[in-house]
Amino acid sequence: MASSVATLQLFLFFFLWLHTLSSSHQAGRHNYSEFRYPFIREASSFSSSSSFSSSGRAAGDHAYDYIVVGGGTAGCPLAATLSRKFNVLLLERGGVPFANAKWLEFSGGGTCINAGFYTRASTRFIKKSGWDARLVHSSYTWVERQIVHRPKVAPWQAVVRDSLLDLGVAPFNGFTYDHVYGTKFGGTIFDHFGRRHTAAELLATADPLKLTVLVHATVQKVLFDMSGKRPKAAGVLFKDENGNLHQAFLSDSRRSEIILSCGAIGTPQMLLLSGVGPRNELEEKKISAVAHNEFVGAGMADNPMNTIFVPFKKPVEQSLIQTVGITKMGVYIEASSGFGQSNDSIQCHHGIMSAEIGQLSTLPPKQRTPEAIQAYIKRKKDIPHEAFKGGFILEKIANPISTGQLRLINTNVEDNPSVTFNYFKHPRDLQRCVDGIRMATKMVQSEHFTNFTQCDKQTTDKILNISVSANVNLVPKHTNDTKSLEQFCKDTVITIWHYHGGCHVGKVVSRRDQKVLGVDRLRIVDGSVFDESPGTNPQATVMMMGRYMGLKILRDRLGKQLVFRG
Repeated sequence: MASSVATLQLFLFFFLWLHTLSSSHQAGRHNYSEFRYPFIREASSFSSSSSFSSSGRAAGDHAYDYIVVGGGTAGCPLAATLSRKFNVLLLERGGVPFANAKWLEFSGGGTCINAGFYTRASTRFIKKSGWDARLVHSSYTWVERQIVHRPKVAPWQAVVRDSLLDLGVAPFNGFTYDHVYGTKFGGTIFDHFGRRHTAAELLATADPLKLTVLVHATVQKVLFDMSGKRPKAAGVLFKDENGNLHQAFLSDSRRSEIILSCGAIGTPQMLLLSGVGPRNELEEKKISAVAHNEFVGAGMADNPMNTIFVPFKKPVEQSLIQTVGITKMGVYIEASSGFGQSNDSIQCHHGIMSAEIGQLSTLPPKQRTPEAIQAYIKRKKDIPHEAFKGGFILEKIANPISTGQLRLINTNVEDNPSVTFNYFKHPRDLQRCVDGIRMATKMVQSEHFTNFTQCDKQTTDKILNISVSANVNLVPKHTNDTKSLEQFCKDTVITIWHYHGGCHVGKVVSRRDQKVLGVDRLRIVDGSVFDESPGTNPQATVMMMGRYMGLKILRDRLGKQLVFRG
């Protein structure tokens, strides 16, 4: 029982630490967004005075050059960039990540809740995507100047570095944003005061006269003009915070667009709800078909993660991911550590292994019953404060071959769709997990770790047993978990929320400009177009992508020589 309790430390630590950290630095910032972001308003303030005529023209005062759906990791830099030359409406169904008198909750973007690690994609990924390398570089640096910082390396992270180097994950590349083989320290979106900086802050570079951001605006579907030879996106239907429906429309220009930046789960869901997807699925849900595309929702992927607990005999400094080992066997090794201080959060939240925040993805949809969730939560209610001591080594698979699918449960956009990732379905993914766990256990057994933790060297069986007994997910456990590394991987897999796919390039969107195939004036800019997650952690590339695609759109419309600062 003692080892089971101790093992819960870092699974809980991630979200508890972020919650405590974010909350502690909000005081005194009540007017922050009102001065820097005067264009942010509640959705109910929107006036639906414009209308959609039978000719496909939008009439009235509220016709936009671009409507961006989703104010998250990609949507914010995209909208900010487009607003420098065009009128843009950005619709976000969450709130804003600035605590003030008007908005007191967090938006849904990944940069508001993640572990903060910042690292770029590989040059191979950029080349495969067909992107302009120079424009990619300038887009990365644009993000980095505003919200990315160099972390103060924690002692635990230095131990992880030394152990990785001893095991041959070399060379040591120092501090760098670049994705290169070996061991390195990466960037962070937490500053030296511990304050989180998010993609929403990139909106500060927008033209405040050309950008409107509506929060608590839940888009129901894209509206299409069906009068021509091809369906043409014309506007969106959205619900405000009071439950009232509104319509927002594009201008009559053929270059105006609706751009979906809802994320790897939200974007394919939005396409399906709007009538773009497999015809039989649309008919089953009684959705009027706009364009048949069998690939919408297909090829969903996630990078499966497994963890090894490292017990300490002393409290250790908190640290999120700072060190990463980029191996040549298709595995990434990272680590975190810390001692949680919030008694309230220990009782009410279950951290990274919470059924409430994503670990249900490790089970097939039919097994994700309310009873299973409640039983899981009950088992975690009485975790003592002392459990928050130690660290974890995180092993995750790069570029998993196994994929799944996304399907609608119903036509309510506020109900999550059914998503299956089929972790370790392909034997190559499972073998890479086995290789990664072997490396992680060797790290725990190294002198670097035993000297730092002041614990005796432990057997592989004991190390694995501690992690298995933590019940990190809802997957039933097996008696051979510590004897078979394959079974250990299957039974202890958890998500790291690096979802991607569902709207792949060449199948759902065009390769050159990510426009949705079969319809006009509709584009996708987010991770749903990826067939692999970029780098060890995707947030850097998704933010860069928002800036990159915004600049590319401007250059396509206004000329390649377009240059502006900010």
